[in-house]
Amino acid sequence: MTVGTIATVGRHHRYGGWMDQDERLLHSSSFGAAAIAYAEHRPDYAQASVYWALEPAPGPRVLHLGAGTGKLTATLAALGAEVIAVEPDPAMLTELRRSLPTVRALSGSAEAIPLPDASVDAVLAGNAMHWFDMAVAGPEIARVLAPGGILAGLWNLLDDGVEWVAGLARVSGSAAIGPRDTPADWRAETAGMHLPKTGGTARFVSPEQAEFPHGQRRTADSLVATIATRAGMLVMPEKEQEAALGRIRAYLAGRPETASGEFTLPMLTGVLRVRRP
Repeated sequence: MTVGTIATVGRHHRYGGWMDQDERLLHSSSFGAAAIAYAEHRPDYAQASVYWALEPAPGPRVLHLGAGTGKLTATLAALGAEVIAVEPDPAMLTELRRSLPTVRALSGSAEAIPLPDASVDAVLAGNAMHWFDMAVAGPEIARVLAPGGILAGLWNLLDDGVEWVAGLARVSGSAAIGPRDTPADWRAETAGMHLPKTGGTARFVSPEQAEFPHGQRRTADSLVATIATRAGMLVMPEKEQEAALGRIRAYLAGRPETASGEFTLPMLTGVLRVRRP
């Protein structure tokens, strides 16, 4: 595990700065059509990463923001958190409610959270914070957090320190494995996160990063299916998508680590954690 204070957090940079507003909206709205596949193939999060994210929270009330189909929601519920899930996409929200019927799940977004002021002790987002318009979402998240509350983003990263995984990233291309999908890129992106201020006062303080070993059991076919649920792939024209997935299949068939049977895809769960003063 590596933990470090983010020295450049005050630099003006918004998550999602690698694409313009229209592109971000297109990508962020692409998941609903693949909600069932997303639920089936996307990995959960390293349990230690969730513990670390919640460690300084002043209480058990947790909002899972941009909850998708509930991958992180399920982990939070299993840990005993009083979890509320908020998700803007109707198809994703339907799948979440189907799989986790006992969890309170609401329609809403990071920019318009349907909860009262100071009503939660922590806000977590799993592979979602880069879709938020933090100029709007930052104040809204701060509004629903109790004093001393925690905001944490979690991202599942491919461990490209493993040679065959680095090769997979090269073959897949940026549409499939892009910014924030590997540790070095993720550290740089989160280090530049713009945390909105009002009157010179930071809404969030004490930024930290941490990474936790993780893995997902896959076959070549199921790994291709996982990559097909990524936003860049979902918005790609059909022929381009087929060609990209074909290259990935050929690569996996040619590697001894992945050519036959099940294998563990080496991953890390990266966490960015900040505190509301």
